[in-house]
Amino acid sequence: MTVPFVHLRLHSEYSLVDGLVKLKSLVSTTFDRGMPALALTDETNLFGLVKFYKAAQGAALKPIIGSDLWLFNPHDESHPYRITLLAMNDVGYRNLTELISKGWTHGQRQGRAILDKRWVLEQSEGLIALSGAREGEIGRHLLSDHEREARQLLEEWQVAFPDRFYLELIRTGRPLEEACVHASVKLAIDTGTPVVATNDVRFLEREDFWAHETRVAIGEGKALDDPRRERRYTEEQYLKSPDEMAALFSDIPEALENSVMIAERCSVDVRLGEIFLPEFEIPEGMTLDEFFRKVSHDGLTDRLNFLFPVERYPRDSDEYKEIDQRYRDRLEFELNVIIQMGFPGYFLIVMDFIQWAKDNNVPVGPGRGSGAGSLVAYAQKITDLDPIGYDLLFERFLNPERVSMPDFDVDFCMEKRDKVIEYVAERYGRDAVSQIVTFGTMAAKAVVRDVARAQGRPYSLGDKLSKLIP
Repeated sequence: MTVPFVHLRLHSEYSLVDGLVKLKSLVSTTFDRGMPALALTDETNLFGLVKFYKAAQGAALKPIIGSDLWLFNPHDESHPYRITLLAMNDVGYRNLTELISKGWTHGQRQGRAILDKRWVLEQSEGLIALSGAREGEIGRHLLSDHEREARQLLEEWQVAFPDRFYLELIRTGRPLEEACVHASVKLAIDTGTPVVATNDVRFLEREDFWAHETRVAIGEGKALDDPRRERRYTEEQYLKSPDEMAALFSDIPEALENSVMIAERCSVDVRLGEIFLPEFEIPEGMTLDEFFRKVSHDGLTDRLNFLFPVERYPRDSDEYKEIDQRYRDRLEFELNVIIQMGFPGYFLIVMDFIQWAKDNNVPVGPGRGSGAGSLVAYAQKITDLDPIGYDLLFERFLNPERVSMPDFDVDFCMEKRDKVIEYVAERYGRDAVSQIVTFGTMAAKAVVRDVARAQGRPYSLGDKLSKLIP
């Protein structure tokens, strides 16, 4: 009979330096091995969250959101403590995102986000904590025979995480792991603290270990056979089945049971498809939609005065009235679509920082891409191309039948674009503004030279192999 088990500590390829697991393969393999839920705990990031969340739900698996975090070690700054946090609910998810952000913005050391323990203790609501086993604060003290200090630390964590702190047990064959398991179990019995088993997963199958080590070596800039390279992983850190974990922890079955109990306690509703924008300040006495319409019509008047000067097109002439009506009808159509889709604030924000750039001698492009098909954008001076004069379609830019965030391609002078970014951050709040993230991947053609180098092959071989990949 299969003993239920849920993996609660796992690094995917989004951990960048020590994860090899691709999310689609992860979800399908987890389902095939009969596990009802799964946690993704990449190192101090939630990069894979949306992709993981969607894939898990699509496969009828319960997604558990978490992260492995590093805590500042006042005794040895070069060896921070590990702790794993899992979100129980939406409050915990919010706290986890804020803790990770705080680690990168206020605790970054040598390219790693290091959190102050006090931050975690103060922002623990809605979170479950796993102790980190031999890499955790309690585990390190137990392995140093500082049992009294370990008990004190456990009490401190339990105050911040009442009924939500677990001593983590790992058996992957690494040094001191078994000693930490025995010491942790003894402490758990003495204090009534629950234990939980994890496998600190880094790859899907046992045979993936060599590929994983190659990736780690590439990240370290060392060769696999370099005697100075620290061996931090073993071939046991794959996605083991419940039966394999049951055999591994046959002496501590409650450690497996608790993994399922933790999974049952975690339920986060990630709000996907919603758009959150900074607030655009509007004059008192007007709604956002009213101000949006006024700005657009006023701007169109300015544009028409430029395109059809009064000297050539008297305003009381039938010719101009027909032109004005054609532009106003198109403008009203676009305004109605934009308001219906909830994007007036977006247009006003883009209009604002483009106008600021022009007022402060920052060269701005005339607009390109599908955004040039919007008359509202032209009226608000976001773009400088008349879409009616060039027969450009608004529907290519924004279409209520295909709801997606509008996207203006705005070109700023390379030497002064930082000024615009600084203005936007100051105007709308630094906590509400960020630049787009880009994830680098180890694509076959680009990485083959690195693989050859890590495996001690001559560079010329890697160069020749890369040329064979289309």
